Amino acid sequence: MKPLKRVISISLDEDVIEKLKLLAEENDRSLSQYINLIAKKYLEGEERIK
Repeated sequence: MKPLKRVISISLDEDVIEKLKLLAEENDRSLSQYINLIAKKYLEGEERIK
C-alpha cells in the first residue's frame, strides 16, 4: 500500500523552483515527487548524524 500523502503549500525562491524543475525533469519525475525524494534523502542523512 502506498504511503498517505498530504497536500501542503510552501514558498520557494524562483531560482530554486527553476533548478528543481530541471532536475525533476532529468529524473523523469514530477516536481512534487522530486521534492519528496530529496526531502527523504536529506532526512535520512540527518538521522545518520545523530
